[in-house]
Amino acid sequence: MKIILSPAKKMKVDSDSLPPLQLPEYLDKTRELMTWLQHKNFTELKTLWKCSDSIAVENMKRLEAMDLTSNLTPAVLAYEGIAYQYMAPAVFANEHFQYIEDHLRILSGFYGILKPMDGVVPYRLEMQARGEINGIKNLYDYWGNSLYEALGDQVIINLASKEYSKCIEKYLTKADKYITIDFCEMHKGKLVTKGTYAKMARGEMVRFMAENAIEEPEKIQKFDRLGYKFREDLSDNNKYVFERAGK
Repeated sequence: MKIILSPAKKMKVDSDSLPPLQLPEYLDKTRELMTWLQHKNFTELKTLWKCSDSIAVENMKRLEAMDLTSNLTPAVLAYEGIAYQYMAPAVFANEHFQYIEDHLRILSGFYGILKPMDGVVPYRLEMQARGEINGIKNLYDYWGNSLYEALGDQVIINLASKEYSKCIEKYLTKADKYITIDFCEMHKGKLVTKGTYAKMARGEMVRFMAENAIEEPEKIQKFDRLGYKFREDLSDNNKYVFERAGK
């Protein structure tokens, strides 16, 4: 069983907590992307990144000094987004780290796919960023089916956003068991997904799965953190719906 999760835009360097276990699988392709980015000027990068001047300056400096093999941070500790805050890997026990290393995969526009303990550097490149890379029209085509192939598993739990999960969904076969987790709440008589709470729940669910060493998808249905409860009546073999109780 593999769990897929989106990355986060905000990243940090942490070379003190834990050393990475290995380099990312597709580092050669990442190096090609790094070179492609380094050949762009400030205006081109700002447009590609869809960010403010200050963020563009910060990330341009990162690009200029980027070394993909030194001063690395384990991926699961490098991302600082809401999902990672609620996963809270910094306080994992050893067996929890082993669980996520075996089961969790982080999808990335820059690295393709990451194991939690792969060594990474801070970068900025979303999967849906628009630009032709050496004759290839976008990052979805650039990575192709390699991210799906790297999962190497026919049971996949989708905790990623649509931007990233489509990298996998395009290549699914009838033999795959692919379960998307939806976190919803009632709003004006309708079940809706609220981005911040969904991100919190995705991280919390990874922690729940690690703490309970879950190996069978059905056991995910017991998740009850952050006020969420499994809605069996709205779920099926391809989608698990969790509803958050209203305040």
